[in-house]
Amino acid sequence: MMEKQSTSADIGRNEGRAIKYRNEWKYCEKEADLLAVKERFAGILDYDSHAGKDGKYGIQSLYFDDYKDTCARDNVAGEGKRFKYRIRYYGAESEKLWLEKKEKKNNGCHKRKCPLSIKEYQSIIDGKAMEVFWGTEKQLLKEFCIDIVTKGFRPKVIISYQREAFVEPITNIRITLDRNVSASDEIGLFLSGNYLQVPVLEKEKHILEVKFDEVLPSYVKAVLQSDVLLQQSFSKYYLGRIALQEKKVSTV
Repeated sequence: MMEKQSTSADIGRNEGRAIKYRNEWKYCEKEADLLAVKERFAGILDYDSHAGKDGKYGIQSLYFDDYKDTCARDNVAGEGKRFKYRIRYYGAESEKLWLEKKEKKNNGCHKRKCPLSIKEYQSIIDGKAMEVFWGTEKQLLKEFCIDIVTKGFRPKVIISYQREAFVEPITNIRITLDRNVSASDEIGLFLSGNYLQVPVLEKEKHILEVKFDEVLPSYVKAVLQSDVLLQQSFSKYYLGRIALQEKKVSTV
């Protein structure tokens, strides 16, 4: 149960190409509003074929930041160009890890990814990034290891949620509904999935994301406009960090 994954050959071909940024629109809405939008999209788009029969699957992501929390600070400041690293797996398949680097430029986003073995993951967590660097040919993993060593990147928060995805392959549209977004700082339990989860959003609120290339077709735009949804700019990673901070303050 996962998003469409790139093969090793795809990853190799993409290295060195000019970066192509996709548009990414985000909305944070109540369950009832999202259900209405979902029903409309279900009538015009297909479910993600990599998901389960109900179109849903879980996502667990471990986000990294440097010793200055630059990724979080850049998000707050609205920096035109920023990035963040995360290690992700889908459902309970923690043996199938992916390293991802998501880059933002103004309103566009671009994601690079490569597979990550359990051994590579554990070495990174154990502070042996340079051993991983010298033992891999994966360019993205090498860059990550260098940033760990030179910029002090460390795991900061686990973000989990359940995703329901719709796609339009011909025009490369992807629409996702992310429910029950939670955060955890129990980093050592990431692979087990058995960690304390702190809600990130208000009760009954969830996230809708619309990702597309140059132009969003009118029939998709009509669904979004019909419900007068409010487009917003936010980061699950940043919201998760804030939720954990607020929890710590409330328990003092």
